[in-house]
Amino acid sequence: MPYSSYPELEPSNPRFFEPTGIIVLVGLMGAGKTTIGRRVAARLGLPFVDADHEIERAAGCTIAEIFARHGEPAFRDGERRVIQRLLQGQPMVLATGGGAYLDSRTRKLIREHARSIWLRCPLPVLLRRLAGRTGRPLLAQGDLKTTLTALQAQRHPVYAEADLIVDCGDDSVENSAQRVLEALESYEHPVRVPVELDAHRYDVVIGPDLLARAGALLAPLLPQKRAVVITDVRVAALHLPKLLAALAETSIEAQVFTVPGGEESKSLAQYGALINDILAHGIERRTAVIGLGGGVIGDLSGFVAATVLRGVPFVQIPTTLLSQVDSSVGGKTGLNANTGKNLIGAFYQPLVVLADTSTLATLPKRERIAGYAEIVKAGLIADPELFAWCEAHGGDVLDGDPAAQIEAVRRACAFKARVVAADEREQAAQGGRALLNLGHSFAHALEACFGYDGRLLHGEAVSVGLHLAAALSVRLGYCPGSVLKRLDAHLRAHGMPAGLDWFPEPLSAETLIGHMARDKKVHDGRLAFVLLRDIGDSFTTRDVQMDVVRDFLVQEGCRY
Repeated sequence: MPYSSYPELEPSNPRFFEPTGIIVLVGLMGAGKTTIGRRVAARLGLPFVDADHEIERAAGCTIAEIFARHGEPAFRDGERRVIQRLLQGQPMVLATGGGAYLDSRTRKLIREHARSIWLRCPLPVLLRRLAGRTGRPLLAQGDLKTTLTALQAQRHPVYAEADLIVDCGDDSVENSAQRVLEALESYEHPVRVPVELDAHRYDVVIGPDLLARAGALLAPLLPQKRAVVITDVRVAALHLPKLLAALAETSIEAQVFTVPGGEESKSLAQYGALINDILAHGIERRTAVIGLGGGVIGDLSGFVAATVLRGVPFVQIPTTLLSQVDSSVGGKTGLNANTGKNLIGAFYQPLVVLADTSTLATLPKRERIAGYAEIVKAGLIADPELFAWCEAHGGDVLDGDPAAQIEAVRRACAFKARVVAADEREQAAQGGRALLNLGHSFAHALEACFGYDGRLLHGEAVSVGLHLAAALSVRLGYCPGSVLKRLDAHLRAHGMPAGLDWFPEPLSAETLIGHMARDKKVHDGRLAFVLLRDIGDSFTTRDVQMDVVRDFLVQEGCRY
């Protein structure tokens, strides 16, 4: 078949790598893709294929002759077609030409069908290996050092998008191959949860050490290699250097804007100051806003992205369990007003969510507990299997077990993605996204009572709110008491607040009712409550009278 006649093949769905899958080696000429690749293939019991040899065989002439007769653009097009054909074939170790990975379509094919490894080699080693080799078209003219230095500057930021990076210098082929095998063995493929909406699709990417690979994960998605990073002072100290290094690795220029921590940053004053600072620095409509932090940063940065220049690309990088399982998914952004929480905001979906579960190790257990309440909530709403999973594995999640945390985030995000896909803007007359507010009418009122000063975390308020929603359901006859007992037993077993007795002093029922009356879910003066019939069976209603709620709160331990 002539070189230019390989058919375009429709790429199949992305799949996880298996030991017998396709491994693609990328890197500059002289990095050792062929020699190391042959050794890796032999160790894995796979065939080794050199893409350049396949191209020459298909064309019936050498690569130098293809360049001379047809030029580089024609060569790159044919190269992509040959690599596409190979990626549709049997498991193998595939060495590509030095420029192959620069083609965005080729990179996309490799991401979908294989695991890519960049063999990174220092310039002095490349100079020694390539001295006197003039058969390559790109090395035929000019000074070798100047040429390779320019190629490194151009190609290294693109090679950095590979799944794995293995440094191969003066070491032996055997040792380099061993490092490749060790990298393959230790690599944990991120879990991807798709969020499918009518007019937009994005992934929640979940796994350890994603911050260190943020550049590789974001470079294919960002419309411009330029970003604004919004974070808070505490998160900046913990995680910002790793993110900036990863962005720089793929030549993504980042400007950082840091705000104080806490709910106080979700204010109109902070938003206005931040917007003015960003505009003064300079931002374009293709410049992405990256929110690095917990729920406060996600809400604030999302609202900035939704409104600056009437909307720019947005990336969520949640660093708390609460934000990873809840607030980062679904596109709600918002600011607090003097009269209540999240009363100013917009629906604005991100390009991607990177949930790096390694960041959870930096959280105190109190914050893990706060985030865990949202996972329990998801099970209560419509996923009894998730609630049962929580009963079996909740302790592992809160104790910091990495595998349990990944699975908890995956399950919670998959649940929320289903709900958001069915009702993106909370417009369903019954059920839909409004069900995600289970316990939140009480929780937001509790937070308002404490003035968002950090004494009560959002997740702690949600935990109390879940108990109150279940207890009100029992009080109104919708739900058997066994459901409340099961919920309270689970919450208390993990040190979570399960009622108003968690507070040192009785709260005022009248004050709570006043805050609830200003909730954004109030319509025609009536507040929507999410109540339970059973574990995994919830519903919304506006038929609960506020005097009934007042009496209920007093029964639960409030003073009038």
